[in-house]
Amino acid sequence: MPTTTPPTESEPPDADAGPLPAADPAEVTAGDFRAGFGEELARVLDISAWETGWDLTREYGRIEREVREALRGETEVQRRTRAELFPRLFAAGGGVYEARRDVMEAIHRGVLFAGGVEACDGTVEVHDTLPLTIYQIGVSLVSYRGDQGTWQQRLFRRDLRRQGGDPIPELADLLEHRSRRAALNHAATGDRLGELARKTVMDYAERAVLLRRSEAVWRMGHGNPITYELLTGGGVLELMAAGTRLLRELITGRPKFVFVASEPRELLALTIGQALPPGHYALVWTLDATLRHWLHQRRFAVDVGDKIPWDEDDWMPPSEWIPRFLDEVASRVVVGVYRASEAAPAHLFYAHRDHAHYAAHLVMADSVLQEHRGFPLLIDVAHHVCQGVFGRSLGALTETAYAAAGAPWRYFSERQTRE
Repeated sequence: MPTTTPPTESEPPDADAGPLPAADPAEVTAGDFRAGFGEELARVLDISAWETGWDLTREYGRIEREVREALRGETEVQRRTRAELFPRLFAAGGGVYEARRDVMEAIHRGVLFAGGVEACDGTVEVHDTLPLTIYQIGVSLVSYRGDQGTWQQRLFRRDLRRQGGDPIPELADLLEHRSRRAALNHAATGDRLGELARKTVMDYAERAVLLRRSEAVWRMGHGNPITYELLTGGGVLELMAAGTRLLRELITGRPKFVFVASEPRELLALTIGQALPPGHYALVWTLDATLRHWLHQRRFAVDVGDKIPWDEDDWMPPSEWIPRFLDEVASRVVVGVYRASEAAPAHLFYAHRDHAHYAAHLVMADSVLQEHRGFPLLIDVAHHVCQGVFGRSLGALTETAYAAAGAPWRYFSERQTRE
């Protein structure tokens, strides 16, 4: 297997290979069901053929057999990945590298535990009832030095906000809006306001805290630095412009950053990562390739006379904004993958192309502190701080407020009162 010693931080890779294109979605047939599950659809739908009760011995045997067969197949995939795909990474400007233990030890002493890295994570709590929905967004910033900070925002959403006009049209608007809402405590497809509050605003807040509040040399985030929701602004032009300006300032102005994903969409990169030996990492492509793969349509094709400022003296049509952002900003972000230990799975990371090798060593140095997870401990600390400060606090506040208003249980869903 071809591996090499990584170049120094001043010798960046030029990883520009993109992911393989995905096939267009197609209808699922009974044949697809049989191929995927190894069962005939008609038999699965025949309830009389279902087993009664729960035979633990027999079920364990079946599950163990399925797991062993799946792992045998995956082992063969990993062998072919090492033999066929790893050399192509080098040809494309990326490559597979063995992390240097001495570099990680120096990072432990001089960077991580000295407070030279700050990690950010966010959380969203939603209180959803018929008359009122509240979104509580919380963000934490932590370091191993013991410093921490938290910030929060609450958004209150009501279907009916009286404007002092005719109550009949207002009632009609209310009923029409509620007919399009999802079930309580469920996100509705096409509910852009809900998606803005649940995801896009939190993505913006996490990156804004890293940029504006962190004073560390290195900044660590959770997920993809350029999320689909933030790149498109949830369909809102103003949020797209604000979000991409923030990302441009972070990526080009504070390039010593690294983001690590928990459940990435880039399954091809994850497949490459699972084929890595422990203590190795790979640089696979740049982020603009992935984002171009996601974005197929022309966005924000509004009035051709409208322009928004990229810079103070550089105005451009909104429809040209995202392509330029991909060319000038997202292309600077390398997508990599690493395995920190024998027991741990592979994880995706994102870093500036000028600092990608050092960023790989940094996240691996933090990840080896959790041998079973192989995931940066500092991100977990930020997550637990967020949960400790904001977790379930919204529920306690709203329960008290509804009780004080004389309706302690009336508008809560069955699942909320079950607990």
